[in-house]
Amino acid sequence: MINKESVPGRVTRVTFLALWLVVTVFPLYWITITSLKSPGDIFTFPIAYWPEHFSLENYAGLFSNGQFGVYLTNSLIVATVAGAVATAISMLSAYVLARFEFRSKSALLMAALITQMIPTFIALGPLYLMMTELKLVDNRLGLVLVYVGVCIPFCTVMLRGFFANIPDALEEAAMIDGLSRFGALFRVLLPVMKPGIIAAFIFNFVNCWNELFLSVTLMNSDDNKTIPTALNGFISSFNIDWGSMSAAAVLTILPTMVLFAFASRHIVQGLTSGAVKG
Repeated sequence: MINKESVPGRVTRVTFLALWLVVTVFPLYWITITSLKSPGDIFTFPIAYWPEHFSLENYAGLFSNGQFGVYLTNSLIVATVAGAVATAISMLSAYVLARFEFRSKSALLMAALITQMIPTFIALGPLYLMMTELKLVDNRLGLVLVYVGVCIPFCTVMLRGFFANIPDALEEAAMIDGLSRFGALFRVLLPVMKPGIIAAFIFNFVNCWNELFLSVTLMNSDDNKTIPTALNGFISSFNIDWGSMSAAAVLTILPTMVLFAFASRHIVQGLTSGAVKG
């Protein structure tokens, strides 16, 4: 017998989801509207939830008065390179953890999980000293290396679930047909793992794109700063440039929104396929 949902229950569920949607979407809407107001119209009374005149002055000011284009380029380079490298390394380490048994396997998995519980800012001091000794402070390569190290543990645990969900027989059949272990990995398993790899790269990219503490600590010159550092720069001791900061926030959110929109099918497929071992 199929239990049908009662009308009060359905109304309650729809009402709750509608309220949740409003609470979630309204901040994004308000930032977008604020970015399209002229500086003189941002603080008005009564509050205008829809401006009478739209203006692109805040967006034009980002590129004419500052180096927002440089920050945007730096973030794209750092997040893309770090995300790709971390995904590639994690893919190999996850394969080893999923397919082989060795003495320190459980310890490695536990260490990877424990690193996710430690706040990043705790390691800022020792990390800064180490990067100074390596002469990688205020260097995009240094920031990429740090981001790769930060992303690998979580990405490894994530991809291990995907590998564990693929039957061993698929790999064994490929090896019986003459492929080496690496050949079976790259020619048989990775095509099956495509949704999981895309999901892992997107998580790595977004984490690197939004990261602030490490970027602020390691990047000093304007030529090497990233987007989160630019957003932080709109806040001073005596003033907050709400218009420029809102415009910068919209431009910062857009790449991740586009990325999730085009890859949402792969993300959902990857997360669901790696959630339970078959």
